[in-house]
Amino acid sequence: MSRKKTVLTLSVPPGTKEKLEAIAQKSNILWGKEPSVSGLIVAIAEQKLEIGQPFALSKSQVYILSKSIDVLIDTGNLGEAQVLAELLLERGNLEIPLRQSLMQKVSQLTTEAWRILVDEKIKAQQPFRLLYGNAQAQELEYTVRYAEICFYEKRFYLQIWCEETEDIKGTDFPELIHNRCLRLERIKALVTASGEWQQAGLDYLEVCLHLRRGLVKAYEAKDRDISDEVIEVGKLRQIVRRVSNPFWLVREVLRYGQDCIVVSPENVRDRIKQELLASYQNYNPPSVGLNNQ
Repeated sequence: MSRKKTVLTLSVPPGTKEKLEAIAQKSNILWGKEPSVSGLIVAIAEQKLEIGQPFALSKSQVYILSKSIDVLIDTGNLGEAQVLAELLLERGNLEIPLRQSLMQKVSQLTTEAWRILVDEKIKAQQPFRLLYGNAQAQELEYTVRYAEICFYEKRFYLQIWCEETEDIKGTDFPELIHNRCLRLERIKALVTASGEWQQAGLDYLEVCLHLRRGLVKAYEAKDRDISDEVIEVGKLRQIVRRVSNPFWLVREVLRYGQDCIVVSPENVRDRIKQELLASYQNYNPPSVGLNNQ
């Protein structure tokens, strides 16, 4: 026996029928090969289909969720990152640049689990070769003899000791020429390499810092601090730290301002001076076209 059906007559504005058919077509609710408005109404009534505007997200919410996806990727939680990215793509009212960026991340997550592979190599102390695309769109190959994951300024980076040095030109820190700090998402390929793991780890400089005023008490010790002593109670605290990448140290020191001084080595002091002079010149540009009266 055929099911008894109730006839429902609808009065809708012009163009509404076509819109309903479009929703039915998109939802694959068909009568034969044609979209079924009746089937669409039944699906809505039985709560098998949800119709409505995507949930709205504020700019701050979008920023937080997109950053959360980056953190999940960097920490190797690729499944969770993909679920969150797909949720935003499906239900979020996103601007085109962010939508395209998320689509690229979802595509990458399905094929490349670099953090997992790197963690496996580190755990096994297995050298590896990787192909890397830098910010200048260059493809570089590195033979990695040591690697570790480090957290700098809200994201994780891959720090490596590599055999290759040709990509570094005119460095101020020749002692660190084998060290690189890489973005995980810029890795393009990774394969096992022969040879031994470097047990000594990354190359480093020993940098002496003097902390003054409020920073004497406010400074929080870092894992790479070798020594930490108060030279003058309430006035001067001395930190000696292993530094494998001066770029991050410079950013930290500049953030502390006059309360943090690099005492040694001289090449790190010079880098700080260069940064300070460049900033000073930005605020005090040379006068142009002015005549003294």
